[in-house]
Amino acid sequence: MTTDLLRNDMEKILFTAGEIQTRVEELGDRLAEDYRGKNPLFLGVLKGCFVFMADLMRCFPQPCSMDFMAVSSYKGGTSTTGAVEITKDLTRDIEGLDVVIVEDILDSGVTLNYLRDYLSFRKPASIRIATLLDKPERRRAPVTADYCGFTVPDEFVVGYGLDYGEKYRNLPYIGVLKHEIYS
Repeated sequence: MTTDLLRNDMEKILFTAGEIQTRVEELGDRLAEDYRGKNPLFLGVLKGCFVFMADLMRCFPQPCSMDFMAVSSYKGGTSTTGAVEITKDLTRDIEGLDVVIVEDILDSGVTLNYLRDYLSFRKPASIRIATLLDKPERRRAPVTADYCGFTVPDEFVVGYGLDYGEKYRNLPYIGVLKHEIYS
């Protein structure tokens, strides 16, 4: 099986598929409470969010909609360049909507800080951030997630949508990539 082959590239497993599922269900419950009677727009930041967002929306038991943006500040590397580029914008107007930005990992905060400011000019009713992983040691911009799955150490993590060189997104767990793979 492919995931078994990719397991050899991991230094360690941080969160199993079961742990992730349990935590995503808890986040879905919190979102359902906070958005009771509302119809939020889940706004996924591609590509890394897609697995988390799909599972999170399945745990949200009331009306909602979704859209996606592609935003980059990494340019294929392992750390942010600081320059944010929108490569795919929204397909709809968000004025008056409750927007939940869904991200795979909150790292430096540069991209999410830019995105939050960019979206605020479109006059949504609210903007909140849901992230699967938070890596506060790397923060360079003043961003805090409203909903966070797990806090992770300053290590290179992959799996469950997170990648290195477009590999490892298909892993059902989150692991720390061996240093020799990306150095």
